[in-house]
Amino acid sequence: MSKVFLSVIIPCFNEMANLQKGVLDKVEHYLGKQSYNWEVIVVDDGSTDGSVEFIERFCQEDKRFTLIKNSHSGKAGAVTAGMLAVTGEIRLFTDMDQATPIEEVEKLLPFFKEGCDVVIGSRKERKGSPFIRRFISQSAAILRKTIVGLSEISDTQCGFKAFTGDASEKLFKKINDLHHGFSKISGSSVTSGFDVELLYLGKEMKYKIKEVPVDWLYVETRRVNPITDSIQGVLDLLSIKKKQISGSYK
Repeated sequence: MSKVFLSVIIPCFNEMANLQKGVLDKVEHYLGKQSYNWEVIVVDDGSTDGSVEFIERFCQEDKRFTLIKNSHSGKAGAVTAGMLAVTGEIRLFTDMDQATPIEEVEKLLPFFKEGCDVVIGSRKERKGSPFIRRFISQSAAILRKTIVGLSEISDTQCGFKAFTGDASEKLFKKINDLHHGFSKISGSSVTSGFDVELLYLGKEMKYKIKEVPVDWLYVETRRVNPITDSIQGVLDLLSIKKKQISGSYK
């Protein structure tokens, strides 16, 4: 079997609304036109809305799509499980809503030829995003730079990040070990700390990280609570700071 060039990991938690919009068809349509070998791994995070059955039927029709059924451990756990399961030379994780379309990977791939280990999307223009979301994002960035650092990265939270196979294996094994495999949770969990911790760890491991502007369109979601998510975000940053001080990332 030919070696996979691009592995795409898509976390899923009760994504029936997006699935019915044809997001997987769009991913398949784009990747199907590429000259390289690819695979898509959808990691279900304990969905209860029929997403699993929908994805299973899709995977039966295209064997390049695979479903991993994960216990409900949040987006961080789902992404990590997927990244540790794939084999591609380049490994990308992207959101199911495709706020950043899969086509934007074309903007990331050239930088791997220049020796980058990690190439991340950056939302320079947040089209359609409400003022409160932009305000929270800007405030979170200031807090992140003050508490944790990473001042050289403007947008740590874009859910469109790619890694070389080597960097992916080492980074996600390390972050999985730090979280002891990620614990089972209840409710939705899309915390900001995961992306910050991942990039900080990459910096500590001396990986060459490149931030690249990508197209992004705001997609409404009920999972974002400005108050509770902001509080959790600060707690995540303080947790990372504690690990910095203790030397956990060394």
